[in-house]
Amino acid sequence: MFEKLNERVRKLTVIDIGLTKWAVFFAAIIIVKFFPQLLRINFVILAVLLIICAIKPTYKFWIK
Repeated sequence: MFEKLNERVRKLTVIDIGLTKWAVFFAAIIIVKFFPQLLRINFVILAVLLIICAIKPTYKFWIK
């Protein structure tokens, strides 16, 4: 399954990936509008989640 997804991702250009990032950003804004209590999450917890989610892509891009 992941092989097929990887083949499809290879067809994307930098612009396509950038537009996908913006779409996710605006979707996050909509989610926060529907659930404003999400804004009360501690900043440290969000920073830890950010680091955890960024470890593998950062390692794969810069080190491997």
